[in-house]
Amino acid sequence: APGGFTMYTNFRQGDTAYGYTYKGLDGLTTTDNWASGDCNMQLQIESPNYAHSALAIGLELVNNDSATASGLRDSLIIELAEWIKGLGKRPVFLRIGYEFDGDFNHYDPEYYKLAFRRIKNMFDSLQVKNYVTVWQSKGWGSDTTELLKYYPGDKYVDWCSYTHFVWGVEGGQPMVDFARAHNKPILIGEATPMIFQGDTIPVDCFLDNHEQALLAWDSYFIPLFKMIDDNPDVIKAISYISVDWPSQKMWANNTPFKHVDSRLHINDTIKTRWNREIGKNKYLKASPDLFDYLWNE
Repeated sequence: APGGFTMYTNFRQGDTAYGYTYKGLDGLTTTDNWASGDCNMQLQIESPNYAHSALAIGLELVNNDSATASGLRDSLIIELAEWIKGLGKRPVFLRIGYEFDGDFNHYDPEYYKLAFRRIKNMFDSLQVKNYVTVWQSKGWGSDTTELLKYYPGDKYVDWCSYTHFVWGVEGGQPMVDFARAHNKPILIGEATPMIFQGDTIPVDCFLDNHEQALLAWDSYFIPLFKMIDDNPDVIKAISYISVDWPSQKMWANNTPFKHVDSRLHINDTIKTRWNREIGKNKYLKASPDLFDYLWNE
């Protein structure tokens, strides 16, 4: 069983996308589907399969960075804080406004930083002890200057993070360097294989196709594990997205995601190689002792 798993929620109160109207904290304690599958964090937490796994939460602030910064989303901050606090010793990695530098999120750097700080300050005032803040870049196209525009400050950021999709190694290096300079650990917040011909033309990467799966292993998985092996002082956690992307409405017509089925279990060779790697001692597994170990570390 994995040492942790990822789910998503948001502060997008009243916002609409893909025909869905957000109420705020969607998928936290209710079953909601905003075009990428049913989500109910409470049910997942209550499942015995995840009783001893840490939780990473992707918290969207899209179209609400200003509202969050100004206090209009304080009731949602308090509700989320109390819910996380109620998880007891379960460690929570809170990815606030993840992929902050992505044009698709169109965050204003100043509002984003203020929103991040407000969430951190309110969580701490409510004495939430079982969480860390995570500051996640999109993982490509942002140099140190761009990252600094969105940086809330060492006082507010506990972990750094980046998305490891296409161009993962090259895209992740600026964040690795940044985290090392600021003495912060890294969570690779989202990882899924993508293959491009040149820089712009997506190549099908469906792991149930054996030829494509082997290409993905050589061009994506091996560099991913090398990135982890080469940076053990900062890279401390990884969240892999194992999903049939085009089966979900949000991604069905989205390039490059419509070209990817990243489910590990649909190819025996990939599954065997993945399990061999993840079976190494350096990767923590779910266990009754995991939470105590993580907090002691």
